[in-house]
Amino acid sequence: MLVNEWKVWNWRLKAAAPFSGEKSSIVTGNMEIKARGRDGLVEFKSCLSESMRGRKRAKLRKLFARLGFRSTTNCLCSAELVKANEMVPATGSQASRDCLASSCTSQVGNGDQRLDTGNIEEAESSLRDGVCLNYEEARALLGRLEYQRGNVEAALRVFDGIDIAAIAPKMKISITRKISRHKPNSPWDVPPMSIHAVSLLIEATYLKARALQDLSRFKEAAQTCSIILDTVEPALTEGLPENLGMDCKLLETLGKAVELLPELWKLSGFPNEAISSYRRALLGCWNLDASTCTRIQKEFAIFLLYGGCDASPPNLRSQMDSSFIPRNNIEEAILLLMILLRKFNLKRVEWDPSIIDHLTFALSVSGELKTLASQAEELLPGVLERKERYYTLALCYFGEGDSLVALNLLKILLSAREDPNCLKALLLASKICGENSAYAEEGVSFARRALANLNSGCDVMASVANCLLGVSLSAQARSSSSDSERVSRQSEALEVLGKADEMVEGKDYQVLFNLSVENAEQRKLDPALRFAKQLLKLEAGANIKTWILLARILSAQKRYVDAETVVNAALDQTGKWNQGELLRTKSKLQIANGQLKNAVETYTQLLAVLQLRTKSFAVGMKSLKGGRDDRSLEMETWQDLANVYTTMSQWRDAEICISKLTAISPQSASRWHATGRLYEAKGDYREALGAYSKALDREHAHVPSLVSTAIVLRELGCQPLAIARSFLTDALRLDKTNHVAWFNLGLLNKAEGGKSVLEAVECFQAATLLEESAPAEPFSHFKDDSYHFLLTESCRIGIGGLNPEFAVRICFQVHVKIVISFPNKY
Repeated sequence: MLVNEWKVWNWRLKAAAPFSGEKSSIVTGNMEIKARGRDGLVEFKSCLSESMRGRKRAKLRKLFARLGFRSTTNCLCSAELVKANEMVPATGSQASRDCLASSCTSQVGNGDQRLDTGNIEEAESSLRDGVCLNYEEARALLGRLEYQRGNVEAALRVFDGIDIAAIAPKMKISITRKISRHKPNSPWDVPPMSIHAVSLLIEATYLKARALQDLSRFKEAAQTCSIILDTVEPALTEGLPENLGMDCKLLETLGKAVELLPELWKLSGFPNEAISSYRRALLGCWNLDASTCTRIQKEFAIFLLYGGCDASPPNLRSQMDSSFIPRNNIEEAILLLMILLRKFNLKRVEWDPSIIDHLTFALSVSGELKTLASQAEELLPGVLERKERYYTLALCYFGEGDSLVALNLLKILLSAREDPNCLKALLLASKICGENSAYAEEGVSFARRALANLNSGCDVMASVANCLLGVSLSAQARSSSSDSERVSRQSEALEVLGKADEMVEGKDYQVLFNLSVENAEQRKLDPALRFAKQLLKLEAGANIKTWILLARILSAQKRYVDAETVVNAALDQTGKWNQGELLRTKSKLQIANGQLKNAVETYTQLLAVLQLRTKSFAVGMKSLKGGRDDRSLEMETWQDLANVYTTMSQWRDAEICISKLTAISPQSASRWHATGRLYEAKGDYREALGAYSKALDREHAHVPSLVSTAIVLRELGCQPLAIARSFLTDALRLDKTNHVAWFNLGLLNKAEGGKSVLEAVECFQAATLLEESAPAEPFSHFKDDSYHFLLTESCRIGIGGLNPEFAVRICFQVHVKIVISFPNKY
């Protein structure tokens, strides 16, 4: 029994004496126990207990005397302090002790000093658990005190004396044993450090990182902060328990370090390390509270969206095969923001309005506007105002092409019960109506209401309203039943567009674009060319549609070589994946110039680009999709190729192209029209007529099928000729500039004879004039990009005062779209 007690006390003495200076006393105690036996052991235990309590008090007073509280400590017990100073040796060198004393004393004034209760309690905790306060812990306390006083450099000098790398293994072992569920069964299970000491040293390392940050030494600060995570993370297989002690700051300090590290890497200019730190923070077992986790997720999403760094996809080995893994920055940011939105809907976090702004940006950039609409619909009542919700949903559906749904939402918003004078809703409604001739009259009404609500002030908004009014008037002119009304509307459209251009001094690309298109449609090619060149200069060649518009105007002037040169210049500045529209325009120019074989080669290049876009996962995000859909472009390409092969009498190749077109859209009007042209070229007019009829069944207003039907009826000698005439008049009602329709109408009038001969002459004259100024592709097919309108209108409205920060992000988005479309220019 005596031997066993001696072993236990021998181990306790060793654990209680971490200083080398106490080794001799331990040996002496062991010898004394062996000599005196059981009675001596009892007496020694009593003496040791009293001695240890005295030494604790002495060391505590000595510590705070060295921390700058000499006067107060002397008042407590100067005699005991002197005795303690004599009893307890320091483990540091004399130079280190001098540094500690001087760095502390230099900051203490002559006035009365008050004890730092927090430091005393920290020291008492360390003494209670570890018998004494060692060298590193003393520096940690002193450094914290200096940092709290604002002496950053002095605190850093103190912290530099802590060799955290040397004590890190002990800290890991201590944390591991502390959080283990079993109690120590042997002396070897006792941790080498108390959890309070670990917490104190972790806090010292964190404060050192903060001090380095304050001194703008960001890289060193990040490396120092990383030490905390590297030290603690291996011990956290299931996270830290919350019952480490009421006075333990380890959890709090660890959370601060996890949140600080990504910010330090960002400040030091290492974005990839910052992204890795964010992922480490969110995937590790750090026991972060809800608010801290929310802040990290939000900051990470913002950095992914606007940081300008392409992050590699996360390697989530713990994920199951069926789990979603983000493939790029945008997808990862969307995932984080939707998690935050879900937390809010479950009322786990407080509402942050910037989250929906960032999500709006991310989803609009990736082309997922319907997803954005779903998220807006799922928001809890009261988060968004009713009119803001209606407008956001209208923007989303308009961007996705559901114009009628968007228009109905705007009509609800503009009703007398809601906000009939909402400027942005009036402008968007006018924009939607201007793209559809059936609603052109409503578009004019919305634009005039917007102008009436402007009163006076912003010329930019007035310019936008006038521009939209001009577009709606132009659409109304195309659907006018009489020539006089059409001419009047066209004249008014040019007038208001010119007024809009004057208001912004020729600096608005939308106004210039619509001015050029309107002049081109009215066959005023010289002013159209001037505005197109002005627009190209204003945009620095950054918009594909402007290049195509310029090429079409040149083709209308029969300058095919110049037009193809323009397209080639645009191709040189455009990335491979964005060359689809340009290649199709080039093919049309080659067809118009009679270069059919060259056109076939160009179409082959276009199909290769489309196939590459389809197979590439990077385009899968549907980012920056604002223009024509790839599916639609592929359909038009196969149709054009079929028509080219039909013209070249290569029937087999034409049939293959039609089969490809059928596979994409078996019931489309363009597919049946291409089939009808093939039958017509072979001389099988009845089969051709059947194909054209099917095309018109699918799309009643398909102008090419209307004209082709009339031509086939005339070839078949169909009587009366009024049937064929009705198809041609319907085609001209939809497209007044179709010279083929005018020519065939002249042939019908000529065949009728009598008074119709004069009408035939007028039709031939109109056909000749229109053919001389006919572009390679009709100008009426040109529509301003609704996606660009969504961005720029949101930007203007934001600048108007609703959300300036969101306006800045929208402007950034437009710039991103330009840069990605033309990587060689930027």
